[in-house]
Amino acid sequence: MRKTIYSKYDKSLIAALPRVVFDGRIVVVLSASEAERAVDYLLSQPILGVDTETRPSFTRGRQYRVSLLQVATHDTCFLFRLNYTGLTPAVKRLLEDTTVPKIGLSWHDDLHQLYRLSEFKPGLFIDLQDHVREIGVEDLSLQKLYANLFGQKVSKHERLTNWEADVLKEQQKRYAATDAWACIMLYEELQRLKSTGEYDLVVAG
Repeated sequence: MRKTIYSKYDKSLIAALPRVVFDGRIVVVLSASEAERAVDYLLSQPILGVDTETRPSFTRGRQYRVSLLQVATHDTCFLFRLNYTGLTPAVKRLLEDTTVPKIGLSWHDDLHQLYRLSEFKPGLFIDLQDHVREIGVEDLSLQKLYANLFGQKVSKHERLTNWEADVLKEQQKRYAATDAWACIMLYEELQRLKSTGEYDLVVAG
């Protein structure tokens, strides 16, 4: 299917777009043993989407450590609650894996935050920001990229909620899962457009 995409997407258009939400299975991981089973499953998959969440700080000079690591397949997302478990051996194994591509956005920053929890050697990660310019797109945010390539809105409404809450709300879980899953969708569409050339680029003036 041929698409019209924009070098820079008009942010004012996003609010009117239909909202996209991950509608697959979400599994919250609260222990090292659960993490082992989750990682075994994830590393059997062909591609993964990744993202993190951190409790926002509204006090100058105070910064929290990363609270959540979300890792998605096409139909399942695992939410690793790192504020409870820390970087378990299984999570380190996932992060150091060199066989399954893990797609993120601005992932260098996430890796830095994860490294603060425990040292590890990053495995096979692909940052979408390193690839979007190959088709002439200059935007680097998930929301703008998704609107541009799919004509749908990824809501950022839950971004500044408390990611260290005792129990995550359903809206928080869907938000976190959507961000990770959307990275897979964007990467696969970018690869399709690059290989087929089925797009027309409108360059912003």
